[in-house]
Amino acid sequence: VRLDLLSLTTFICLLIFLVSVPVGLIDPGIAGLAVTYGLNLNMLQGWMIEQLCNMEKRMISVERILQYTCISSEPPLLIEENRPDRLWPSCGEVNIRCLQVRYAPHMPLVLRGITCTFQGGKKTGIVGRTGSGKTTLIQALFRIVEPATGQIIIDDIDVSSIGLHDLRSRLSIIPQDPTMFEGTIRSNLDPLEEYSDEQIWEALDKCQLGDEVRKKEAKLESPVAENGENWSMGQRQLVCLGRVLLKR
Repeated sequence: VRLDLLSLTTFICLLIFLVSVPVGLIDPGIAGLAVTYGLNLNMLQGWMIEQLCNMEKRMISVERILQYTCISSEPPLLIEENRPDRLWPSCGEVNIRCLQVRYAPHMPLVLRGITCTFQGGKKTGIVGRTGSGKTTLIQALFRIVEPATGQIIIDDIDVSSIGLHDLRSRLSIIPQDPTMFEGTIRSNLDPLEEYSDEQIWEALDKCQLGDEVRKKEAKLESPVAENGENWSMGQRQLVCLGRVLLKR
């Protein structure tokens, strides 16, 4: 609408100028040509603005690519000379030593010199106000955020000394807001098709979801809508727990 008003205002100003000039000062043919071009002014302005917007979007794309080139690469997925044992972690003891974490070099520390030990086979609760660093600690455990200083040692292995795949494939997390993907119960529990039906049913029984799945006609092939909307929040959390149990 604003573009149309701008074009209309410009065209009216042009007509007023052509009418107000003395007779004979402007050739009638030139005046008619100016009016003809003025009728197309709206289309020309629209085309020009569209081109400017397209150019801006392309420049933003280049800017984003340049930003990505400045991002540091993640550590390697596998470090052959430092691969943990197949059964690691077996005890589950987590030893944190003088851990300091910040999200960027120019930002303040989120975790400041944490030292503690989580005994294996026990449940440990971490409480604190919003922004106190609870999520950051979990991110540091999975090396989503690399520590500024300090160590995280799980069963006598420093997590920074092994590859990301070896670390993250051995740890699991059950989020407060569970995630399920569109597909089936089987594909959500075993997306890489690594386990047998017996192992999947065993995991479902352990997380007390087996009876609910058996009631459904398709059993393990029971459909899952996007974000698991056809399953309750509690059932989605149990599916996430089943993933963890299946991996172990």
